[in-house]
Amino acid sequence: MFKPAAALWIDANQQKRLEQLIQSGKTPQKIVLRARIVLLASQGVPNNAISRQVSASRPTVLLWRGRFAQFGAPGLMREGKRPGRKRALSAQKVKAVVEATLQTTPTDATHWSIRSMAKAQGLSRMAVQRIWKAHKLQPHRVETFKLSRDPQFVEKVRDVVGLYLNPPDKALVLSVDEKSQIQALDRTAPLFPLRPGIPARQSHDYKRHGTTTLFAALSLLDGKVIGECLPRHRSREFIRFLEKIDSETPAGLDLHLIVDNYSTHKSPPVKRWLKRHPRFHLHFIPTSSSWLNLVERWFGEITRKRIRRGTFTSVKELIEAIETYLNEHNRNPKKFVWTKDAETILAKVHHCKEALGTLH
Repeated sequence: MFKPAAALWIDANQQKRLEQLIQSGKTPQKIVLRARIVLLASQGVPNNAISRQVSASRPTVLLWRGRFAQFGAPGLMREGKRPGRKRALSAQKVKAVVEATLQTTPTDATHWSIRSMAKAQGLSRMAVQRIWKAHKLQPHRVETFKLSRDPQFVEKVRDVVGLYLNPPDKALVLSVDEKSQIQALDRTAPLFPLRPGIPARQSHDYKRHGTTTLFAALSLLDGKVIGECLPRHRSREFIRFLEKIDSETPAGLDLHLIVDNYSTHKSPPVKRWLKRHPRFHLHFIPTSSSWLNLVERWFGEITRKRIRRGTFTSVKELIEAIETYLNEHNRNPKKFVWTKDAETILAKVHHCKEALGTLH
């Protein structure tokens, strides 16, 4: 049992000041609590009873009794000293973690994890995480790349990017490509629909019902797409698609088509057709540079929005879905805008090649 504490002595001015603090609507509640503790203590109320009345712990009552006895009413306004932040890691330790992340690998893995690095460096997981975040290090991620070996890389980049940024007068620029082998996949069980807290679910296995090839020409002027699904992507199909482009574009305009290096685009039948249609001009992107063809962006959208999660019981049903998406897109087309100039792209590629050279 604790011995009842003696009544806390306060004078009339101090009592008046404490009562004002309690009654004022502008006083913070933590200050009101402290003032009530002191007033009750001045009336001789035991500390345990004060604790129950103000709903505070006994150590809190003892703290503010003592603070008032030492500093008076102003002591109730001040916060006590609190422990500061833990001492920051030394620059040497941070450097050690960064260098180990960049220059070494663990003996039993291909890359460091937060746990393995923390164990190796004698740090907490949060410390390693803060260091990696500050230095933008993500050992768990890896990206693939492929550099073009096209001997005409520079000329082709300048040609294609020039069309994007400065299209010729009285002409249309079209980004053209084929998305081949689109499969009509039918799931072996019905789709379980979306429900609150549960995503839509579909069976992992599927039935194949055939494929189609989507030919597309994206207009850089307004974002509209001329598209057609054909069973294959040979020269005859490409020529058929060129004829579709010819019929659906204004006759008085030259047509500049940006295409990749697929052999179909350079076959003798295609070359003969182009000679008979002089308003068509083909511009080839460098090899291994599909990122330079804007229609790939549109292919990515139709794949994500309509094809990847679709269920199709036949190729006909797949083609109908693609044509519906194409029609909806052209009702409110999105214009794709190229922003990087050729020199910026070439400088970045040159920097990448230099960086790769330093690794060997």
